[in-house]
Amino acid sequence: MDKNFSYVGQDTEKVDGLSLVTGTGRYTDDFSGSGILHVAMLCSPHPHALIKDIDISQAQAMAGVVDVLCYKNAYDDMPKVVHTTAGQGFPEPSPYDSWLFDDKVRFVGDRVAAVAAETLDIAREAASKIKVEYELLEPLFDPERAMEPGVPVVHDRDEYMPIPVPYDPGKNLMAEKIFTIGDVDKGLSEAEFVLDQVYHTHCAHHCMMEPHSAFATFDDNGRLVIYSSTSVPFHVRRIVAQVLSYPLRKIHVIKPRVGGAYGGKQEAFMEPLAAKFALRTGRPVKFILSREEVFTSSRTRHAMRVHITTGFKKDGTMTALRMDDLMDSGAYGSHGLTVLCNAASKVLPLFNKVENVQFIGRTVYTNNPVGGAYRGYGVTQATFGFMQHVDMIARQTGQDVLEYIKKWHIKEGEGSPVFEAIGEGKAGVAQVITCCKLSRCIDLGAEAIGWYDKRDKRISTSPDKVRGVGMAVSMQGSGIPLIDMGSAYMKLNEDGSCNLLMGATDTGTGSDTVMCQIAAEVLNIDPEMVIPLASDTDVTPFDDGAYASSGTYVSGGAVRVCAENFRDNILKAASMMLEVPLDRLETAGGVVWDKEDREKSADFGAICCYSMYGAGEKMHQIQGYGSYTSPVSPPPFIAQFAEVEVDRRTGDVKVLKFVSAVDCGKALNPKMTEGQVEGGVLNGIGFALREQYLFDSKGRMTNPDFGNYKVFGALDVPEIKTILVDAYEETGPFGAKSVSEVCINGPAPAIANAIFDAVGVRLFDLPLTSERVLAAIKKG
Repeated sequence: MDKNFSYVGQDTEKVDGLSLVTGTGRYTDDFSGSGILHVAMLCSPHPHALIKDIDISQAQAMAGVVDVLCYKNAYDDMPKVVHTTAGQGFPEPSPYDSWLFDDKVRFVGDRVAAVAAETLDIAREAASKIKVEYELLEPLFDPERAMEPGVPVVHDRDEYMPIPVPYDPGKNLMAEKIFTIGDVDKGLSEAEFVLDQVYHTHCAHHCMMEPHSAFATFDDNGRLVIYSSTSVPFHVRRIVAQVLSYPLRKIHVIKPRVGGAYGGKQEAFMEPLAAKFALRTGRPVKFILSREEVFTSSRTRHAMRVHITTGFKKDGTMTALRMDDLMDSGAYGSHGLTVLCNAASKVLPLFNKVENVQFIGRTVYTNNPVGGAYRGYGVTQATFGFMQHVDMIARQTGQDVLEYIKKWHIKEGEGSPVFEAIGEGKAGVAQVITCCKLSRCIDLGAEAIGWYDKRDKRISTSPDKVRGVGMAVSMQGSGIPLIDMGSAYMKLNEDGSCNLLMGATDTGTGSDTVMCQIAAEVLNIDPEMVIPLASDTDVTPFDDGAYASSGTYVSGGAVRVCAENFRDNILKAASMMLEVPLDRLETAGGVVWDKEDREKSADFGAICCYSMYGAGEKMHQIQGYGSYTSPVSPPPFIAQFAEVEVDRRTGDVKVLKFVSAVDCGKALNPKMTEGQVEGGVLNGIGFALREQYLFDSKGRMTNPDFGNYKVFGALDVPEIKTILVDAYEETGPFGAKSVSEVCINGPAPAIANAIFDAVGVRLFDLPLTSERVLAAIKKG
C-alpha cells in the first residue's frame, strides 16, 4: 500500500482554530433565549442517610422560583425509573442503580432536591431554604472493608438491574471478574524469586475548564432540544428518554463546542434533570455546575488497590503473574465493570510470554464520591504498580530494565491469551499484533533522556538535591472491538465542496479536523473543501461517542468507508455525464477524467450540477454513507522516561524532563498528536505528584477548588519531548491507531522509578507528595 499521502500525516490547521482564538465558538452556556430558567441543586451534606422528610414550601414561595423537585413530587407525572448514568453502548455494562431523585443519599454531594428559578442566585438561595430531615446511617469509606459481614450496605433496594457478571449489592459487590491461564500456584512454586507488592492509586478529577453543562429548550414544533457539553450525545438522548419515560423521537441532542472532557463527560446525570424542568414548565432551562459541584457531585477517577505477585527466575523469566485489584466505585456503579476489566485487558498482554497468569478483580460500593470514566480508564491505575514491579524485577536480576522489557514485551505477529479471556466489560476477542514499534520507542526515548549517562548515577546538584531517571511502558486500545461503531454521511455541492456529517464527537481533541483530512485523502481534494458537521442526533448518523480511544480508529474508519462510497458515486455520475465507462475514470484534485482521453473531464462542481439539474430522469443528489466497527483493537504503545530531582531535606520532587516515544501507527496530524501526548503527560505528572481529594472525617471534600486542588498548570510544565515513531497499522484508517489515552499511563510509574534511582526509596501509594517521599527517605 502507498503510504505517502497528500493530506493525512500533515499538520493541517484545525477547522475550528479561528473560532478558538477569536472566541466566536459557542459552548453550552453561550446558548440563550427568552425566559430561561436556571437550576441549582441541594446536595447532601452527609455520606449516608435516609431522607425522612423534606419541606420545599419556603423555596416554592420565594419570588422568582418557578419549580422545585425532590423525591416527593418528581414522579407525580412519570414512573420512577432506575437507570445508569454511564454513557455506554446499550445494554450498558454498568448496573442500573441510580434515580432522578431518591429518598436515600449515598455520598456527600448526592442530589437531594433542585430548584428552577428566574436567576441562578434566586435558585441557589431557594435551595438553601429547603428543610431536610435526615436519618443518619453509618458510612462506609474503606473499600477494603466493603465486603466484610456487618458493614453498612450502600445499595439495599430490590429494584436494581445487574450487569452480566457477579453482582451482589447486598454485599457491596458492584462487579467481579476473575480468570486464570495456566497454574499460577505451580508457577510460583517453580520460581527462584517471588515479588509480592501492593500499590494504591487515588481518586482524582478531570479538571476540564468548562464545567458540566446542559441547556434544554424547545424547537418550533415543540420538540425537546438539549444542548449538552457531552462526549456521548446519542447515549444522552437514549438515557433522557429512558429516565423521563419520554418518546425518544421527540428529543434532539446537540453537542456544541466542548471545553474539555477527558472522560468526565461520558455521563448523563445532568441532562435528564434539565429536561424534566423544561417539560414541567414549558420554558428553556439551563443547568451549569459550579466548580465545587464539579468536584463533589460529578465523577472522579476510580481509586484502586493493585496487588501484584510475580514469580521469576534468576534470568528474569516470569513463571507466574497474579494481579488482584480492588476498585472503589464510590456510591454508584458508573463504569465500575469496564474500568476494572481494562486494568487487566490492556496491561497483562504487554508481557505475553508468561504462561501462568491470574486476574482477580472486584469493584465495590462505598460512600465515597462516584467513580467514572477518566482518560486511561483503569490502565493508568494498574500500570502504576505493574511498571514499578517490572523495574524491581530487572534490578533484582541485575538487568537493564530497557533490555529486559525489549526481550519480553509482546511483538508483531504475536497474541496473548489474555485478549480472549477479558475485554472491556465482557469476554475479549482473539488478537494478533500487526504493528508494534515499542522496542524502537524504548531506544529513541532512552537516547533523548540520556538514559545510560544518568541511570544509577545519582547526580547531586547541591548537598540536598539528587537526580535520577526512570521509565515505564504502556499499551492501550483503539476502540472496543465488535462494540464501538461509527457512521458518516457525505453529500456533494455545486462548487465541488462536500458536507461531512458524522456522529464523531470532538471534545477539543481536533477530531473534526482529522475526519476532514481522512475524507480529503480518499477524495484527493483539499481538506478545506470538506465541511464538517458533527454530533447532532437529528442530523448526523449514529456514533457511540468520544471514549475508549475510538475517535480516529473507529469514527475515522467510518469516515473512510463513507468517503470511498461517496467517491464511487461521484465517479458513477461522471461516467453518465462524460459517457465514459466507469473503469476508465480516475480522479484527483476535485477533477474526474478519462484515462484514455484526458480532454474528457469534469470537476466535482460540474458533476454535482449535472446530477441535480441535467441528468433527466436520473437526476439525484450525489451522496455517500458508511459505518464501521472493528473485530480488533490494535494497541498503541508508548515508552516514557522521567528525569527528576529529589530534595532529600524536604522530599520535594521536581520533574526536570519528560520524554514520550509513541507508536500510534501513522500520526494523521502530527502537531495535534503531539498536543494530545503532551497534554496527557502533564495530566499524568499532576496526578502522580500533587492532585488528590482531601476529606474530613465525615466524608466531605475539603479542597473542591483550583486554589486547593493542586492541578498542574502552564507554570509547572517541565521540559517535555514527544517522539512520534514511524509506524503503520494496516487495519486503521491510513495506518492510524489511537493516541489520546496511552500517554497518561506512564508518568506516575516512571516518576516513582526515577525517585528510586535518585534516593533509593520505593513509594507504592499515589500521589507521590513531598510528605510521603520525605517519610520514605527518613525510614530508609
